[in-house]
Amino acid sequence: MDTNAIASLLRPYAELTAAQLAQTLTYLNLLVKWNAKVNLTAVRNPEEMVTRHFGESFFAVGRLVSETPFAQTPFLPTWSGTAIDVGSGAGFPGLPLAMVAPGAEVTLIEANNKKAAFLNEAIFALQLKNAKVFADRAENYPGRGALVTVRAVERFEKSLPVAMNLVAEGGRLALMIGASQVDAARKLGAEVEWQDPEPVPGGHSRVLLVGTKRVGA
Repeated sequence: MDTNAIASLLRPYAELTAAQLAQTLTYLNLLVKWNAKVNLTAVRNPEEMVTRHFGESFFAVGRLVSETPFAQTPFLPTWSGTAIDVGSGAGFPGLPLAMVAPGAEVTLIEANNKKAAFLNEAIFALQLKNAKVFADRAENYPGRGALVTVRAVERFEKSLPVAMNLVAEGGRLALMIGASQVDAARKLGAEVEWQDPEPVPGGHSRVLLVGTKRVGA
């Protein structure tokens, strides 16, 4: 696969710059290589990796940190906040966020040692100066973020309160979840002012649900 093929596959989700496409190709090749040995994702087909993982992540990142419609213009954000990706796994959406928002400070929380090792190698391969790995449980992370992201984590109902605790007052919690999980998220996140969920392209019944943590909550 080359960058032209990646750009075509990503078109429903985002339009990247040439440099961002080159990084995406590097990331994809590394993911395919590692996934043959470490179970980073159940998705094995590279084209499906591009749409399911990269596409969904770039779509969400664009909605979170860009002031222009992400699918219409090359993504050149200036957002420079602190972000925490809980249960980062293979790095989605945390690494795509670091790739397209160089001013952001992104922490990838991943307790699994093999997955954390992959994330560190990906950060090195992508030459990202604004991303780091916290190889421990999210409950043990000492900081707070202006933006906390959660995507496809196990034990969602247990993970959500932990993620919410990592959100700074006035910060945002962004969930990439199934449409059927929205009601549960709203009930568990009572201290959050939720926006309407936004469908993610791709036809997998996924949504982006974003909420702002109330001051004093």
